[in-house]
Amino acid sequence: MKLSWLRFLADNSFVVSLVVILMVSGPIALAENLRGSTTGPTSAPGYSHPDQFLHLKPVKLADNMYPVIQHPQEEKQARQKLALLEEKFGKKPNILIFLLDDVGWMDVGFNGGGIAVGNATPTMDKLANEGLILTSAYSTPSCSPTRATIHTGQNPLHHGILRPPMYGEAGGLDGAVTMPAVLKKLGYVTQGVGKWHMGENKGSLPQNIGYDDYRGFLGVSDMYTEWRDVYFNPEVALSPERFAMMQKEPFSHSEVHCTPQDTERCEDLHLIDLDTIKVLDDQWMDYSVNFIRQMKSSEKPFFLYHAPRGCHFDNYPSDKWAGKSRARTVYSDCMVHMDYVLAQLFSALQETNQLDNTLIFFTSDNGPECEVPPYGRTPFRGCKGTSWEGGVRVPTFAYWKGMIELRRT
Repeated sequence: MKLSWLRFLADNSFVVSLVVILMVSGPIALAENLRGSTTGPTSAPGYSHPDQFLHLKPVKLADNMYPVIQHPQEEKQARQKLALLEEKFGKKPNILIFLLDDVGWMDVGFNGGGIAVGNATPTMDKLANEGLILTSAYSTPSCSPTRATIHTGQNPLHHGILRPPMYGEAGGLDGAVTMPAVLKKLGYVTQGVGKWHMGENKGSLPQNIGYDDYRGFLGVSDMYTEWRDVYFNPEVALSPERFAMMQKEPFSHSEVHCTPQDTERCEDLHLIDLDTIKVLDDQWMDYSVNFIRQMKSSEKPFFLYHAPRGCHFDNYPSDKWAGKSRARTVYSDCMVHMDYVLAQLFSALQETNQLDNTLIFFTSDNGPECEVPPYGRTPFRGCKGTSWEGGVRVPTFAYWKGMIELRRT
């Protein structure tokens, strides 16, 4: 008998261990505290807040896009509103993207800046407060990845532009599905104006990714000026050999005009130096205003991507704008100037009776750079080039008269 019990214990060690545990711990407790704390369950039911979608399953709409959370009811309402609008105007809605450079979250009045920091932004504030203010809109930490994301709807890891291409480096839009290319297939006239900075290689040129016309520069503001400036870079500007080297470097030194008639290159308009840099934003403003007026009688809708030079750190205001802001810094003067530019585009839409059929989207490509003063403002930690809130949280609103419910979210 003793031998059989010993054999049982040896062959069933798991059962024996379980019995010992039960003898020590007492009876097994039934699950009665599924939600609460160690002191007991909670009776609070909780709340279902809007815009929280973690529990929903995303749906992949296209091969080149990320999965999205679908909202069938809202989508149905939007399609109905768009159908009525197209019936009224006889064409699809126009789209205007106004993309600033290195402007911080609190440079604009609608986020607490504006006149409070020495640069009034009445037009930006008016449109924001009559539209949808996105208080928590995010960019990437630097300009080129954001610009490419706007054009592709993709994370930088997918579209391939992870940092700004400089001094003629190749970009990454070559072969990507882009918004202007898609809109062009849908019957839109696609116009780009201003800073490009998504690559100077053939496949990444504006005319080769969907634009009918593009006027601007291919690089970034300081690429044309910093090595010319005896205060910013005396080690280059005051060195004949180094200065000559920069003049010969194989990157675009000019303002350019790009059209599909020449897919190999863009036409050079004029050299960008410390004088011509001052008037680019006014020239680009006039170009976009003229485009809006030309589209007044068109049967086609338009997509206008207006990307000013301002307010990147090498701000050289013209005599018209120098000292225009209350702060009287070159950065704040630029902010006042940019507000004026937006006002002229808005006025052109009003005067040509195209405003009601135009979505205006306003944002910045990243937070303020904080290395070359004076620069933009943010109440958050960090600046351009960091993934802290200050580097990626940007002022943003969407305005569409009669279509977008005015609110701040």
